[in-house]
Amino acid sequence: MAIVGKKFPNVTVDAISEMGDDLRINILEEAVSKGKKVLLFWYPKDFTFVCPTELHAFQAALPEFEKRNTIVIGASCDTNEVHFAWLNTPKDNGGIEGVTYPILADTHRALANILGIVEQEVEYDEEGNETFSGSNVTYRATYLVDETGKVFHESVNDMPVGRNVKEYLRLIDAYAHVQTHGEVCPANWEEGKTAMNANRNSVAEYLSLN
Repeated sequence: MAIVGKKFPNVTVDAISEMGDDLRINILEEAVSKGKKVLLFWYPKDFTFVCPTELHAFQAALPEFEKRNTIVIGASCDTNEVHFAWLNTPKDNGGIEGVTYPILADTHRALANILGIVEQEVEYDEEGNETFSGSNVTYRATYLVDETGKVFHESVNDMPVGRNVKEYLRLIDAYAHVQTHGEVCPANWEEGKTAMNANRNSVAEYLSLN
């Protein structure tokens, strides 16, 4: 279910800080109460292979997100205890030691199921009993939420495919440009490049110059 253009679900989820403190985080409230954008990224599971590369990549880019008034939050369906163990495992051993942003622990899949990002299928036998198949963990879903709580980007990767963190910085830059200047951003737009007014003449002029 696509939620671009809509408010992010008003759901509070357990989370953990880098220091191991138990938290309760509501993405919608984080954005609105702090007047910041939020990047929420879901990954399948702690102590796996592609996942730590992504968490470290977002950590390395954290100063760039902070420059853009954006909070970064990770998420999976693991428990806070498993998150804490992973946070205390060195990078050389497949851990995420050094990650400083909070990580959601959606163990009941309350938010993940609302977003429709859990890899799970439900079937029914002749007596109406439910049977489940699938990994029951989330895909690599990413949400960008603006200062009003509105989702302005969502994407979902299959589990083997890691994300390009720079693309989310570009998307935030483009959305901020629209917010500030009221112009629209064409294909492959980057900060410092020419944008367009939303009319046919502007499009024609832009295409003639590029």
